[in-house]
Amino acid sequence: MTTCSIVLAAGRGSRMKGYAGNKTLLPLVPDDGPYKGQVPILSHILSQLPSGPRVIVVHHAKEEVMAATRELGVIYREQPELNGTGGALLAAADVVRAHTCDSLIITMGDVPFVRPATYQQMLDALKDHALVVLGFRPRARKQYGVLETAGDRVIRIVEWKYWSRFSEERQERLRICNSGIYAARRHVLLRYLPVLASRPHRVSKVVGGTLKEIQEYFITDLVETLHEDGVSTGYRIAVDEEEVMGIDDPAALRKAQEIYRSSLPNS
Repeated sequence: MTTCSIVLAAGRGSRMKGYAGNKTLLPLVPDDGPYKGQVPILSHILSQLPSGPRVIVVHHAKEEVMAATRELGVIYREQPELNGTGGALLAAADVVRAHTCDSLIITMGDVPFVRPATYQQMLDALKDHALVVLGFRPRARKQYGVLETAGDRVIRIVEWKYWSRFSEERQERLRICNSGIYAARRHVLLRYLPVLASRPHRVSKVVGGTLKEIQEYFITDLVETLHEDGVSTGYRIAVDEEEVMGIDDPAALRKAQEIYRSSLPNS
């Protein structure tokens, strides 16, 4: 099975106070403060992915991202506006069509510790499913989306604003959270990308200091659409919560730097 990987690295990360760059370029080995150093998050992610074509979806500080990864043999696609994870995937649709790979990995540019073996387990699961979600069992569900499952299948991914209204009994059954990382059969994804593009969410956001209504697209919508069409989505569980931690703020960055340092030989 040949694999193409898509890394979503378009966002800024507004909670990374005091840092104006693209957070995927933040260092796992700090030097002179947490925002300067070596081993950018994005470079480490690329080193962990399966062999095959790799696409980085860019937007914020795109020139910096491209300069930092230009020697790594990647393909770039720009997300014209920050309109959701689905919008980022749609921005890379032409690459998905052009490369005759069997499968796809779709991963986040700020989640550095997914193991190569985990990606491979997700790809292996494509023998039985058209789409595979990487889930995890956190100590606290916080405001993560959760997987509603039936056996080895995912029926839908429910966002916090909805599942927080469920009864306590129903909430207790929803213990697996969504990492935002997926594997997919390429031919199935190609069939459903036009469906995703036809079903935007209209949301109001402050853009450049002005409140605007924009259209957003979310990869999570594909799960329910596939289920309605009788196409199976499966899931695999991350080794632990740290494997799928996102680096959203300075505290998470410091924790990630500690985790990376402890993983080094002679640490």
